[in-house]
Amino acid sequence: MAKNILITGAAGFIGGSVLASFVTRESGPIKDANLFAAVRSAEQVQSLSKLGVKTLQLDLSDGKAVKDAVVSNEIDIVVHTASAIDTNIVSALIDGLGLRREATGKATYFIHTSITAVFSAEGGWPYGEVKDTDPIFEKEKELGDANPARKVTLLVTEASKARGVTSFILPVPQVYGRGTGEWRKLSVAIPAHVRTSIQHKSVHKFDVEGKPHAVHISDLAEFYALLVERVLLDEDIPSGEEGYYFTTVHGTQWWAIMQKLAEGLHKRGLVAEPKVEIWPSDDVAAEWLGFPRAHIRAIGVSSGDIVTVKAYEKLGWQPKWDEKMFMESLDDEVQDCLDLDTVGSSLFDAFKTSK
Repeated sequence: MAKNILITGAAGFIGGSVLASFVTRESGPIKDANLFAAVRSAEQVQSLSKLGVKTLQLDLSDGKAVKDAVVSNEIDIVVHTASAIDTNIVSALIDGLGLRREATGKATYFIHTSITAVFSAEGGWPYGEVKDTDPIFEKEKELGDANPARKVTLLVTEASKARGVTSFILPVPQVYGRGTGEWRKLSVAIPAHVRTSIQHKSVHKFDVEGKPHAVHISDLAEFYALLVERVLLDEDIPSGEEGYYFTTVHGTQWWAIMQKLAEGLHKRGLVAEPKVEIWPSDDVAAEWLGFPRAHIRAIGVSSGDIVTVKAYEKLGWQPKWDEKMFMESLDDEVQDCLDLDTVGSSLFDAFKTSK
């Protein structure tokens, strides 16, 4: 019997690209699955419905509605890309999957999208290098839930175990490239800097260079597909407390990225000089970029030493993009922002009230 897969955030950059990857699979178990897409607006429903998937207009802040949607649509697998920091959404989705498992006696699965910033010193990670084969859950338990993204990953593992749901956690690094979804096609960080630089006629960087890991959106979408395929084939792969899967492919150098953006914007006459200034303060950076002040350092300067293992060894992931290709594509990133930056991102909405 075909499995039912729900993708939350299906109108977003990651979720939309994951959905597009699933829809276009020409063979394999995903092709035979029933795809459901959760979005927020009627306009998004209309846009995504043409893909031949069942599109649900769903307010994810309404826990009862979320749980009922999972149960009534007989969802077996949730691919959650809508928020890394909202405990209420996660709880409702897992509760729904738990009820589904109880009703059928069959396995249900929750795939949670987190962020790699929690594994940086700025994100409260004191252990240095981390591999996804390490006992990450135990270390996160020791650290507690001061970081909101870590609070959610702990909840995912513990609540899933309590409800008999099989869980996976995917900490995602900086994502770049043009998305393939029907709605939002841009990431968050680079478009925010491009948008702000144009508005203020100058490009800025933080006083400390961040060196975050990164992945191209096409490689990331393929990773999700490979993981879901293993689930659909009922393969024995690490899950639960051992279910962390890093999706980092290569490092980046943020100052070099900003310099490339400055050159690309200057040649288009959009900034005054082809050089990069230091932010006058974190307050200014947070205000201009539209990011939460409480987390601006983690967003802007985090690095971390993150090693991807299981994606390669357990799933056979073969990313196509590397750092050289990324740096060579930055002028395309600028042009994509100019062409496509029409939809605001809600990634940090829940953060904006945090202190």
